Amino acid sequence: MVQPIVNRSQVPLDSRDLETCQRVFDKLSADFAVARDSDEAERMASIIIELCRQGVRDPNHLQSMVEAARGLFEPSGRPPAAR
Repeated sequence: MVQPIVNRSQVPLDSRDLETCQRVFDKLSADFAVARDSDEAERMASIIIELCRQGVRDPNHLQSMVEAARGLFEPSGRPPAAR
């Protein structure tokens, strides 16, 4: 019998995953003064959920990956200037 291949992104998130995503979202929103109803907040939430669905579960790892993906290295939301 052939077994179907299930990608991690096809597996539903459980309550622990959602709690982790919420904590990371809340921290990033506070750290970078992102309004919860802004387009930036929606992009961050989408990135967090997608990374979690791909198997990233560590909150610190999730946060650093979202920062890298969004360029959130300084509170102004802009990457640091070249040295």
